[in-house]
Amino acid sequence: MMGTFSIVALDPANGDLGIAVQSKFLAVGAVVPWALAGVGAIATQSYANTSYGPEGLRLLREGLTAQETVSRLLHEDEEREMRQLGIVDAQGRAASFTGAECFPWAGHRVGDHYACQGNILVGSETVESMAGAFGSSGGALADRLVAALAAGQAAGGDRRGQQSAALLVVRVEGGYGGFNDRYLDLRVDDHEQPIAELQRLLQMYKLYFDKTPEDELLRLDGRLTWAVQSMLRALGHYGGELHGRLDADTEGALRSWAGMENLEERLVTGGRIDPVVLDFLRERYQASEPER
Repeated sequence: MMGTFSIVALDPANGDLGIAVQSKFLAVGAVVPWALAGVGAIATQSYANTSYGPEGLRLLREGLTAQETVSRLLHEDEEREMRQLGIVDAQGRAASFTGAECFPWAGHRVGDHYACQGNILVGSETVESMAGAFGSSGGALADRLVAALAAGQAAGGDRRGQQSAALLVVRVEGGYGGFNDRYLDLRVDDHEQPIAELQRLLQMYKLYFDKTPEDELLRLDGRLTWAVQSMLRALGHYGGELHGRLDADTEGALRSWAGMENLEERLVTGGRIDPVVLDFLRERYQASEPER
């Protein structure tokens, strides 16, 4: 694929690895981003050679550095000068390559724990702005990656326009239920403002899957449990008495409701509740009032 800008990066604080990408290309997330927790992240673009993804991750897993992996992949590709590639390994070593036959403007910027690259761009300002935004922004890796995309677009981006964007972050046992490493995998396949839509999806993801710090969880004491029972009863999930005790029936009703609302990953048991879950329950209860 052509006309793409991306960033690959590592968060040294927790080992998260990720890629963010935007392109005037349908479903860019199905082609460019590849990552494996504890191994590395790869962006392959500009007449993308998708074998760079799995093969590059294999080489990284065998112990090659990001730069060594780039060199090995290119050496075996006769059309290397048409390619663009960015890699960061699990140690934060980053490398990028822009072939001489990539459509202009094409180039890259490599820094500590990240690499930015793009082709068919308005100018070098795109990758420079991406690098600056990533380096100066705070928060989780996903937020910093999307901030870099937004900065790149604001600086000009793909000179053909926008169409799709994607965000992939991997973490050991970070996927749904802890069964895989796909901590965050969001894609906007066709949209007039794909980066803005990606930002919206990221906020939704946080609502459903973020974890509230332990010291911010709420204790389900008698008064709060009574309120939870009342709301769950109004919503049709609890049929018991309003006694304010967190018994098996109340906890089961809370689990049932949370599962129906896709909040099971945020639900906390053992006599505590996530305040985000509680606020969501209150909103659903208030929305149901006119119908009761």
